Amino acid sequence: MAHLQHLVRTDWARVPGRTLIVLSGDSEGNRHSPFSTFSRARYAPLYGHTGEVYPLESEMTEDKELCELFPEIPHTAVAALVLYLLD
Repeated sequence: MAHLQHLVRTDWARVPGRTLIVLSGDSEGNRHSPFSTFSRARYAPLYGHTGEVYPLESEMTEDKELCELFPEIPHTAVAALVLYLLD
């Protein structure tokens, strides 16, 4: 928890207030795991509150292989802070 609080005060302080926070896991709250790492990406909801994560536009520009992996990104994708669970 201390690591998460540190990130909120420091690294995430520059993240725009309207940025969506996305947690990996299922909608029923199963498989809770300790916080591991994060990335900035884009998120598009597919079914209710579940969806997919996509690279940022700046990452797509810098890495052309990402364009091949993600040829179409939904227009509904918005900036997100993605938190990953430990395996």
